Amino acid sequence: MPKIVIIGAGIVGCSLADELTERGYCDVIVIEKGKLWTPGGSTSHAPGVVFQTNGSRTMAQFAQQTVEKLHSLQHIGETCFLKVGSLELATTPQRLADLHRRAGLAMSVGIDARVISPEEALKLHPLLASDKLLGALYVPDDGIARAVLADEVMGQRCISRGGQFIDGCEVIAIDQSEGRVTGVQTTKGSLPADIVVSCAGIWGPKIGAMAGMSMALQPLAHQLCYTAPMPELSIYKSEAQLPVLRHQGADLYFKQRGQTLAVGWYGHKPLPVRAENIVPSELAEVMPSQVSFTPEDWKGAMELSAEVLPALQHTEIVESMNGLFSFTVDNFPLMGEWSGLKGFWVAEAVWITHGCGVARAMAEWIIDGHPSLAVHECDVNRFEAHQLGLTHIEQRGAQNFVEVYDLLHPLQPMELPRPLRTTGFYTRQQELGGFFLEAAGYERPQWYQDNASLLARYSIPPRDEWSSKFWSPIAGAESCAVREGVGLFDITTLKRIEVTGKGALAFLEQLTTGNLRKKPGSITYCLMLNEKGGILSDITVMRRGEHDFFIGVNSNIDISYLKQLAPDTLHVKDITAGTVGLGLFGPKSRELAQSLTSDDLGNEALGYFKLKNTYLGHVPVMLARLSYVGELGYEIYTTADFALKLWDTIWQAGKKFGLIAAGRGAFNSMRLEKGYRSYGTDMNSEHNPHEAGLSFAVRKGGGYKGAEAFNEINPEALNKRLVCLVLDNPQHVVLGKEPVVHNGKVVGYVTSAYFGHTIGKQLAYGWVPAALSTHGTSLFIKYFDEDYPATVGLDPQYDPQMKRLKS
Repeated sequence: MPKIVIIGAGIVGCSLADELTERGYCDVIVIEKGKLWTPGGSTSHAPGVVFQTNGSRTMAQFAQQTVEKLHSLQHIGETCFLKVGSLELATTPQRLADLHRRAGLAMSVGIDARVISPEEALKLHPLLASDKLLGALYVPDDGIARAVLADEVMGQRCISRGGQFIDGCEVIAIDQSEGRVTGVQTTKGSLPADIVVSCAGIWGPKIGAMAGMSMALQPLAHQLCYTAPMPELSIYKSEAQLPVLRHQGADLYFKQRGQTLAVGWYGHKPLPVRAENIVPSELAEVMPSQVSFTPEDWKGAMELSAEVLPALQHTEIVESMNGLFSFTVDNFPLMGEWSGLKGFWVAEAVWITHGCGVARAMAEWIIDGHPSLAVHECDVNRFEAHQLGLTHIEQRGAQNFVEVYDLLHPLQPMELPRPLRTTGFYTRQQELGGFFLEAAGYERPQWYQDNASLLARYSIPPRDEWSSKFWSPIAGAESCAVREGVGLFDITTLKRIEVTGKGALAFLEQLTTGNLRKKPGSITYCLMLNEKGGILSDITVMRRGEHDFFIGVNSNIDISYLKQLAPDTLHVKDITAGTVGLGLFGPKSRELAQSLTSDDLGNEALGYFKLKNTYLGHVPVMLARLSYVGELGYEIYTTADFALKLWDTIWQAGKKFGLIAAGRGAFNSMRLEKGYRSYGTDMNSEHNPHEAGLSFAVRKGGGYKGAEAFNEINPEALNKRLVCLVLDNPQHVVLGKEPVVHNGKVVGYVTSAYFGHTIGKQLAYGWVPAALSTHGTSLFIKYFDEDYPATVGLDPQYDPQMKRLKS
């Protein structure tokens, strides 16, 4: 049984200790530099308002699990969660429309949520100003977490099972040897450990630095005030009976505390604090996570509050604080074992809303090897190098604070700092009028304004106001033109690694599902599974030599995973930044490529899923015969120094073939028509290959991680399946994450969606119960406040015989 040391006794540390000891891992010590059970971190001062609805399915499920657990805990006969419900308020038509969208997000995860009228909202919260209100999102199971009480209950349960808590104990250093953690040095002595878990919250970056880790976490102060007792609340005798409120259009939230109200305010400028500058407990006026209140930043808060709660117009504020809590560069927590030091785990930047759910996932991860929920969005190893710089962490953390309640489109990128990363093709793409969004820090074109003339050739259906943001009909025209001719796509942002050295084949066979025992020059689509048969990633393995593999992976998580497991005899190297990639796709792609090389590119010489090293003009390239858009074509790779020459060479030769540059919008439309999955969007570790329609990528027999679990799955007895949904009305556009409805009940959710311009249909891939996955089944997709009829269609919709790809 491993010795586990948890740093921090806030909501996450206490909950993790409880989860571990409940599972029999009882050699657990929780160290805390403050005093139990109010040690002075964010948990100790936070108001505890819990709104479960989230744009991330995983985060919403973490919140559900937190509510479930806290509500089940009893502290001296009282629950640790008050299910008073929540109301998110809309005072503008835009906010009201967005509440319908958010209701869909909630319903797709199984959260009871509905948009209600101003009159219904007033019945639930009589202090509201009905004349300002257009509607509200009501979630009955939201409420108030009594986190300090819960910490004590969970801590005492841990102690009763043999775990320990040591307070007044500050970490001085993380001991390590040969790349593995060995213990923790503290002000009360050294503690040996096989596993150290940092749950230090706002002090996380300080603990991370002790392990040699740059932690992408930024503490920021947020203003919270409490009113004097209000006559309007005098009838209430308990801690809270009224729903918690969120007025996101004014950056405000509210909760009842007996006969007073708490007012939380995000409308002020960001107030960042560095972890090393947080005052120690003995010097803090109240507690370390409460810094001096800044009245100048409170200006406007009460006036805006009174617009929806008129009783606050003349109410006195008697308590005020600037409370510290954690933001990250991408708004997701930091979870998992850091790849830089074996045995060093983190569960950081976790708000109370998600605390118990995160802790449960962490316990499963430590004990079972992987959580039951998909956590790729939260994996601590996900970051690009630029995201771990102090300036970037502070700037993005501050911007995320500013935008915490903003009405953001799913595709909306950060405006600053950009551009961060550009490919060698960037200047040419700008010259063509590229419209760029961000991907892994790169500027990636969505469409090109120079292709506007294509709109005279192709009829592209219009979109509604919301779905037309960060979209242009040009993207649809580009996809049509590529299907008929040839297009050039920038695929540089897709991650690339090389695995080299004797034993590379055996290593990859152990971790991937494909049949890799093929001659050099072969390409294999593979999956990586966890022990339970869940999909960790899908990758493309290109064998360049006997011991030389070029692999397209999904993220830094894949790279860290392979590096951690690789023996010392192998070399696993991320080559993304030093290389570039272009996709040359379309029925004229072979003619164009052939015009630039004397090597035979015919079907016999370079067949589907084969690769060749050659030259295109003067440029040395690796030519891979595959296409993610379902057309004849090639992925073309070269070193970054040849980027501009490669683009210009292909562009010049392509003029007589009608070559166009095409963006990510066309790419997504075409890949959905072909039924190609996107990891993290269409499938993840919660799904097995049979459910995701990817069992063709699994070799027979075993010998790979997850084989035993996969071979036990009966493909005829699945609970759910990923299906292609065709909307009955081509004018109905959905974007992803909407609920799928059958007989008035939410039964699934949409993953990817885009209009298929070749086939003239709006497509949406989604997860539904296996019983409803039969071709022809009628369903509905809830888009805002409308139900769009859809039918389970053939998968794929385009070229199911693969004639185009293999031509």
